[in-house]
Amino acid sequence: FSAEQEAQALRKAMKGFGTDEDAIIETLTKLNVSQRQQVLIAYKSTIGRDLIDDLKSELSGNFEKVIVGLMTPTIMYDVHELRRALKGAGTDEGCLIEILASRTNAEIRHINENYKLQYGSTLEDDIVSDTSSMFRRVLVSLATGNRDEGTFVDEALAQQDAQCLYEAGEKKWGTDEVQFMSILCTRNRCHLLRVFDVYRGIANKDITESIKSEMSGDLEDALLAVVKCLRNKPAYFAERLYKSMKGLGTDDSTLIRVMVSRSEVDMLYIRREFLATYGKSLHSFIKGDCSGDYRKVLLRLCGG
Repeated sequence: FSAEQEAQALRKAMKGFGTDEDAIIETLTKLNVSQRQQVLIAYKSTIGRDLIDDLKSELSGNFEKVIVGLMTPTIMYDVHELRRALKGAGTDEGCLIEILASRTNAEIRHINENYKLQYGSTLEDDIVSDTSSMFRRVLVSLATGNRDEGTFVDEALAQQDAQCLYEAGEKKWGTDEVQFMSILCTRNRCHLLRVFDVYRGIANKDITESIKSEMSGDLEDALLAVVKCLRNKPAYFAERLYKSMKGLGTDDSTLIRVMVSRSEVDMLYIRREFLATYGKSLHSFIKGDCSGDYRKVLLRLCGG
């Protein structure tokens, strides 16, 4: 890998008349995120221009969004997406839920630091001013990045938590959402998986069924996302991708965000879950749903 060579190849693809999109796709998708950052620096030092500015001036639409996303460091990409979700036209609740429910404590902490540096306000302040009620509280809780990351399962506490969830929802008239939030957003993963098992025994139904019958709207979506990410993160992302493409029209912002942010994390597992759950490959779904250079670059990120 030579950052200088790749920088020159990108310059060549954009210089002169017309843009060689295939060369741009080829160059950027074969590199990983840290190599792309080195190319960014090499481009500036050897060519004296800003690579992202050049790409933006040559490309457009969803294809441009994917390419610029690939050129953005992972944490900054999340930061930009959260900001867009909060400060764009209308709030993109799905994006807020997806990022905050799926990232690790360390990632959330880095996101918070960089968000503040970039925008001068804290992520929490922006969440509070842009969302409301119980949904706001769940997002604020997730945005603290304070979940127990141990693996210890306290059997007595697991029984107690499961009973607590049952009494907060199925057993009473009305729902005590705070109980759901405090247990689902703070306990460690191994402990919660045990809680879900015990819960099924007490309530005779899965925790996700209870959340669906007890909650609605964004709060329901948020708590379901938390449970799904704890159980099987790649399956959660496979579902996000499926929903972004099925039916009429495509939810491009979700499709782009998941493909860009997971391409080097767990794309192989997401592909496997997608095929197992929906009986069709992610590759064939993208192929049928997108077109042009946008489709080409997404298929490269999908691989296989």
